[in-house]
Amino acid sequence: MGREMGGEGPDAGRSLARFASGARLALPVVVGYVPIGLAYGVIARHSGLSVAEATLMSVLVFAGSAQFIACGMVSSGATAVAVVSTTLLVNLRHVLFSMSLVPRLRHLSRPLLALISFGITDETYGVAVGKLPGDEPADWREVAGLNFVSYAAWVASSFAGAALGAAVQDGSRLGIDFALPAMFICLLLMQVNSRMSVLVAVVAGGLAVAVAVSPLGAWSTVAATVVAAAVGAVLDRRGPESSRLSRL
Repeated sequence: MGREMGGEGPDAGRSLARFASGARLALPVVVGYVPIGLAYGVIARHSGLSVAEATLMSVLVFAGSAQFIACGMVSSGATAVAVVSTTLLVNLRHVLFSMSLVPRLRHLSRPLLALISFGITDETYGVAVGKLPGDEPADWREVAGLNFVSYAAWVASSFAGAALGAAVQDGSRLGIDFALPAMFICLLLMQVNSRMSVLVAVVAGGLAVAVAVSPLGAWSTVAATVVAAAVGAVLDRRGPESSRLSRL
C-alpha cells in the first residue's frame, strides 16, 4: 500500500486505482450487507420508524447491531437516553478495533482519520486486517474505497428494506432474524486459517457465551474480544513454538 498523499500527490489515475482496489475488497461485505440492510429496514418499519427515519439512522449511525438493538428498544418504548447508552455500550468494541489500526493509520491527518473512523465496522475492520498488507502505513484511498462502498451498500439496502417493510408481515419466516449472525459467522470463517486462529476463535466464543449468560451479559463481546486478543498476542510472541502451532 502506498503513502498518504502529500505535496507531490499521485495522479488521478493512481488515486482512482487505489480507491477501486479498496472497493473490490468491499464486495464480500456488500454481499452480507444487502440482506442484513433489508432485514434492518423491515424491522425498523415494524418498530414504528418511518422510511425516512430508518434510512437516516443508517446514514448517521452506520452500526448494524446497534441499529437492530435501537429498533427493539424503540418498539418497547425505551427512552432516548436508554437507547443511546445501550448502543454505546454495545459498540465499545470499536475502541479495540481502532487501537489495533493505530500503527497503520497514525500517519494520516485528523480529518482523514475522522472520515475513516466513521467507516469502521465489524465487517470493514475484518476485511482490512485480513486483506490489506500490514507491513507499511495504510493508503487512505484504499481504506476509503472499502469503507465508502460498504457504507453505500448499507444505506441503500436499509432504504430498500424500509420501503418494502410494510409488505413483509413475518420476517422470521424468511430468516431475516438470522441475517446478522449469519454474516458474522461468514466473516469468522474468512479469518480462521490456522490452528492458532481456531484456538483464539474458540476462546472468544466460549467466553462470550459464558459472560452472556451471567449478570455481566452486556459486556460479553468486549470481554471475549479482550481476552481472546490477549491469548493470540501471547501465542504470537512465543516465536518458533507459536509458529508451529499456527501451521495447519
